[in-house]
Amino acid sequence: MSKSKKSRLSSPGTVTLRAVAEHVGLAPGTVSAVLNDAPSARSIPEHTRQRIHTAALELKYRPNFLARSLRKKRTYTVGLILEEIGDSYGSLVIGGVEAYLRQHNYFFLTVIHRHDAAMLRNYSQLLLERGVEGFVTVDTSFQEAPPLPTVCVAGHRAFEGVTNIVLDQEQGIRIGMKHLHQLGHRKIAFMKGQPFSSDSEERWNAVCKVAQDLGLEMDTDLIVHLEIDDPSPQLGYPYAKQLLARNKPFTALFAYNDIAAIGAIRAIQEEGLRVPQDISVVGFDDIQWAAFNTPSLTTVRQPLVKMGQIAAETVIGMIENNRERIEQIAIEPTLVVRESTGPAPE
Repeated sequence: MSKSKKSRLSSPGTVTLRAVAEHVGLAPGTVSAVLNDAPSARSIPEHTRQRIHTAALELKYRPNFLARSLRKKRTYTVGLILEEIGDSYGSLVIGGVEAYLRQHNYFFLTVIHRHDAAMLRNYSQLLLERGVEGFVTVDTSFQEAPPLPTVCVAGHRAFEGVTNIVLDQEQGIRIGMKHLHQLGHRKIAFMKGQPFSSDSEERWNAVCKVAQDLGLEMDTDLIVHLEIDDPSPQLGYPYAKQLLARNKPFTALFAYNDIAAIGAIRAIQEEGLRVPQDISVVGFDDIQWAAFNTPSLTTVRQPLVKMGQIAAETVIGMIENNRERIEQIAIEPTLVVRESTGPAPE
């Protein structure tokens, strides 16, 4: 091949599959089977497949996504529906979803609803109009069954065609509260989640059950209800201030999530109290900030990246019709003990 022709073919966006076929001296159908990883490619010798991939890389061949979509009448696109973009919980799940979809040549479109039912309805319709083939949702509560294969992370409502990926909330609460109990804590304060958070009700029910099992009294003066929608430590800061202002002693705080726990630690420290020498704090989720807070946060870990990967794998399996839908996938939590918990003060 002449230098000028090779230069022209190497310009991004100009190389066709036929040009790659001409370059290696093979039929376009053979090259297409290899580059699209079609089942028929298995019968092609390995050295031939390697030669095709080398040529595609050398010529900077890029598959024509639109042509493939039109040919197969597919968009290879998943709609990702979130409560918020940028919050520590959701971003880890998104990372898992993105990594899996990218590896399998799928694309995703993202919308956020901020727990607004009208926004959720409108944006879901918008994704349908854009041709998505399935949904992955995070902290989202549908009022009716979605019309496409759907996987919900932190989903708790059973719908036909929907798979819920759920954490064993009772187990998570149990390992966190047993940790405090074994350290001698009996006066424990609690932060209850916002009513619009999909995990809130089930997690609080678990708190009440585990407290009863451990023989712990739940003092209403040591319970605060989170209400604001804030993805920053400001979520827990004012509520910890409220607890401290009630002048009801407690030796430990179990927060609804990590971001609230981190805000609470700041409020406790501003009152001249030490964590954990005066008050121990436990969070929930194990977001990135948890390990780097001062003190580092003891927390119940959800494998959020893994949950995102499982969600993406499951929805693709449902779209490709090679996986039977199951109603629920249960995820086991683990306890990560760091610096924010210690023995109860005498």
